[in-house]
Amino acid sequence: MRAADFIVQSLKAHGVKRVYCVPGESYLALLDALHDAGIQVIICRHEGGAGFMAVAEAKMTGIPGVVLVSRGPGATNLSIAVHMAEQDAVPLIAIVGQVGRDEKYRFVFQEMDYGAVFGSFTKGVFELDDATRLPEMLPRAFRLALEGVQGPVVLPVPEDMLRDDVPEPQVLTYPLPALGVAPAALELLREMLLHAERPLLIAGSRLRGAKGADAVAKFAAAQRVPVAVTWKSQDVFDNASELYAGHLDMGTVKALREELMQADLIVAAGTRLGDFATMGFALPEAPQPKQALVHIYPDSKPIGRVIRADLGLVADPAEVLNALAQNPRVAPAARERWISSVHAACVAGQTYALRNVADGVDFGAVTLALAKHAPANAVVTMDAGNMTTWAHRFWKMSPKNTMLGGVVGAMGFGVPSAVAASLVDPSRTPICFVGDGGVLMNGNELATALAFGGKPKIVISNNGIYGTIRTHQERHFPHRVSGTNLVNPDFTAWAKSFGADTFELKLGDDVDAVVKAFLASPNMAVLHVHSSAKSLSAGGTLPG
Repeated sequence: MRAADFIVQSLKAHGVKRVYCVPGESYLALLDALHDAGIQVIICRHEGGAGFMAVAEAKMTGIPGVVLVSRGPGATNLSIAVHMAEQDAVPLIAIVGQVGRDEKYRFVFQEMDYGAVFGSFTKGVFELDDATRLPEMLPRAFRLALEGVQGPVVLPVPEDMLRDDVPEPQVLTYPLPALGVAPAALELLREMLLHAERPLLIAGSRLRGAKGADAVAKFAAAQRVPVAVTWKSQDVFDNASELYAGHLDMGTVKALREELMQADLIVAAGTRLGDFATMGFALPEAPQPKQALVHIYPDSKPIGRVIRADLGLVADPAEVLNALAQNPRVAPAARERWISSVHAACVAGQTYALRNVADGVDFGAVTLALAKHAPANAVVTMDAGNMTTWAHRFWKMSPKNTMLGGVVGAMGFGVPSAVAASLVDPSRTPICFVGDGGVLMNGNELATALAFGGKPKIVISNNGIYGTIRTHQERHFPHRVSGTNLVNPDFTAWAKSFGADTFELKLGDDVDAVVKAFLASPNMAVLHVHSSAKSLSAGGTLPG
């Protein structure tokens, strides 16, 4: 079998239904092998957008996303998505065209050393220069992307190798190793929960999906433990529950933050406990927490690496939580007082008072209207920026939703992720929050949606500034604006050029009515909001 055809057969064996690409001459044989192969080829307009779509698909499905790019500029354009996959612990397979083997080390057109370029932020870089080893290397790459701390694997493929024969084309898949926890460790954790008056579960992104969300809900109800979710993981637990303890990030409301600090036991499950998940290494505190800490993750690397853990369990967090939900013991009476106080602080932080601003629409009002009228199972995709803070704080999501956002904080993710979501599951409504800065980074992928029948709903907050950077600028260098003002095109006309239905919101318009009409559109739609720059974020105003 030709090597290119074998690669395609291996992708199919690993459950890959579509690949995202910008074509290049360095992998023409692979494109040929994909012709009529049963895998959908999504042709994108920029390698960064293609990579973001593959990351979004992996977040939605749990199957490694696959992106194909050409050598040199194609690979470097892709690097932003590879970095996101590493920071967000998302399984990604990046297949990169490489110069022919006879040209290596001659500094030929677009030649690169991909191990040197990608080595510091991937789980592995394996140049597939020997077709006879493809039956071994491809399943190894998928296994590596999925095991432990999930992440990206980069596979450079020399263009001449793709035409070689695979003499023994045995398509293999390597199962993941079974994870478990010793009964003694599980019993110790049961005892810790039994004696804790103020326990807190910090639920991370590894609990996303039906299995993880169900385990969190069962554990919380059985053990009567409040649940705080990590940044961009609001969809793992019902935000309207009395046991919801809020969304942890750098901007967590002060009153809720102070309440959660009173915990006497933290069970961190499915999170690496990075800086955002711990509100700046404050809860639990690094290097020595003020509370007992149990850290559950399917890889030993993050456990105790930055923050000392009293008990570390290398295990599937959902399976541990399910086990703890069985036959719970009676919790101390003080537990209900703790639940009540956390719930009160959380509810207070979920209430938004609309602002009377004169320089544009209060984007908080738009977010509240979207949350009110959106389908219960909407996919909410987030670009980077202050306009997302209202959705993080005030949209009461549940496991019926899917939130797609980047912990890495990369601008340009919002539109491609919404396009991918609309292709992965056309029955659901993807709603993208993006600013006027981020939308011009990868907004061109609306052309991809148009080409493949995607129907994302894009909400653009146009306030004429790079808002997050301006926030820091005003805090550190007040009244000295430099490099953060934007001059924008007419986003309504721009969106129409892609065939989208367009809606516009200006100061004084009926927000509720326009949002309802926007959501009711049966087509790809763009809502252009002329937002207030003063009402900059859910956390405060620009003058403030």
